[in-house]
Amino acid sequence: MDTKELLKKVRKIEIKTRRLSDHIFGGEYHSTFKGRGMTFSEVRQYQFGDDVRNIDWNVTARYNEPYVKVFEEERELTMMLMVDISGSKLFGTVDQFKNEIATEIAATLAFSATQNNDKIGLILFSDEIELYIPPKKGRSHVLRIIRELIEFEPKSKRTNISEALKFLSNVMKKKAIVFVLSDFIADDYSQTLKIAANKHDITGIRIYDKHEESIPNLGMVQMQDEESGELILVNTSSKKVRTNYSAYYYEKVDFYKNTFTKSGAGTIDCRVDESYVKKLLGYFKRR
Repeated sequence: MDTKELLKKVRKIEIKTRRLSDHIFGGEYHSTFKGRGMTFSEVRQYQFGDDVRNIDWNVTARYNEPYVKVFEEERELTMMLMVDISGSKLFGTVDQFKNEIATEIAATLAFSATQNNDKIGLILFSDEIELYIPPKKGRSHVLRIIRELIEFEPKSKRTNISEALKFLSNVMKKKAIVFVLSDFIADDYSQTLKIAANKHDITGIRIYDKHEESIPNLGMVQMQDEESGELILVNTSSKKVRTNYSAYYYEKVDFYKNTFTKSGAGTIDCRVDESYVKKLLGYFKRR
């Protein structure tokens, strides 16, 4: 992709997702994700109804009249976007590939965080850490994240969510808001998720296509595993083959939901042909 085309794509995503974050998600994000606590702001004269526990006795003694400490919420937070860029990201049968939806969701969340003056970082992962962008503030930083989401080419096509969560725990020493965007068709990651969720506020966003849920009856079909590259002939007319595939798929989906729930993490399911706006808003309001 040449520079002109890339900039055009980045600009298009910025216009769409910034509008969403400005008019819809900004307030919801602010009210959903709280700061680390209350921090001292100033002192002022005591007013009727003030909590006597907030009286500043040193200032009160100095001026011979009561003064109270005023506290405000310490708002600044850090958001980490963890995005699965393995081979299955290029699956899509309706309007968009899964990676295109992931980019839009990540951009919307990033601009919402920027509105609240929060830092945003990015981890792109396959079965290894492909790219790490440390958290920073500002529009230009968000645009860099969008550029990487659009054009980054991973070295590997496989997935290892556990490895990505280990990396998160190593690089993020303070509590962060973490969104993991993946289809979650991956091996066991329960233990590393539990460790990470003890420190961070984690939400899994499962992005999937409706045609991944089951195999249609099309006879003998040559299929390729996007992650391993393996080509195999599949007899889709076999009911047993179709049943086994669906069982495997839903086993992974159930594992994702149960594991995140048990770890105290949130979950959002986004199908590529449905509105992710409604899904995100619904999740924020339920929180």
